Amino acid sequence: MTVEVLPANQPETFYRGAGRIAEFRNVPGLPDRPEDWVGSVTSRFGLAPSGLSTLADGRVLAEAIAADPRWWLGPERADTGVLVKLLDAGQRLPLHVHPDRRFATAHLASPYGKTEAWVIVSARPGAYVHLGFARDVEAAELAGWVDGQKTEAMLAATNKIPVAAGDAILCPAGLPHAIGDGILLVEVQEPTDFSVLLEYEGFGLAGGHLGLGYDLALQCVDRGAWTPSRLDELRGTPARLLPEAADKFFAVRRLHGGERLERGFSVLVVVAGEGRLIGDKDDLSLRRGDTLLVPYAAGPVLLDGQVEVIRLSASA
Repeated sequence: MTVEVLPANQPETFYRGAGRIAEFRNVPGLPDRPEDWVGSVTSRFGLAPSGLSTLADGRVLAEAIAADPRWWLGPERADTGVLVKLLDAGQRLPLHVHPDRRFATAHLASPYGKTEAWVIVSARPGAYVHLGFARDVEAAELAGWVDGQKTEAMLAATNKIPVAAGDAILCPAGLPHAIGDGILLVEVQEPTDFSVLLEYEGFGLAGGHLGLGYDLALQCVDRGAWTPSRLDELRGTPARLLPEAADKFFAVRRLHGGERLERGFSVLVVVAGEGRLIGDKDDLSLRRGDTLLVPYAAGPVLLDGQVEVIRLSASA
């Protein structure tokens, strides 16, 4: 066997879940651990090694890849290029933003920023996300909101977007956002844990500016207006799950039984049904909630059965 069936990897965080990961993954319920970092070689910011995935045999994935990168990643990749999470929003998350690659290179010594995307697995009726400002916001106004923790004013200036199971949305780096309560989603992002918290006081936090201070950190925020037509461009089409703008950062595909996965390192999340994954070296049963890591060495594999899978990988 080359494909790895991954155990849950749920680091502690500041917000609470509502048991959706436990139900989805058939694992013990951990309300204070509402995220599952899937196939992660990324640590939580300032809290390493928290966040790193461990394989079923006890090896740390990052160390296993470093020991044999060609086997895992293939001849053309130097790193995985991606971080995948399951996220169970038991409460509304704080409004926050992630830096882009230019800001991260200049100020955080990283070639990666944190553009991300969400594939909604389930959502309560009326579920929503906050995404981008609905009007232009001046730098001084934003700084005043953050300094005074004027949450109502901040949220009132954002777009509130309804979401439902099956939706997929790209969230570019720089765009202020907050995931509402009652949502279970698969999140794919660049492999960093960089977040600037615009809202923190009501979450028991003292702030969050990546050690840069807010004067500098807020320079990564997209303060421009996002109109309905611009927001529509962040969604995919019937032909593709995410818009072309996502292709620079990651590849996300929804697959079903009978479809073949081309060779390459990827993370799989089984979101519905049951089936099998079959390759030259692998024959594994699949069911809803399974998470798997497919190394380059596995070669092409085939999905079989009444199963729906999200495949997530770095951009080509």
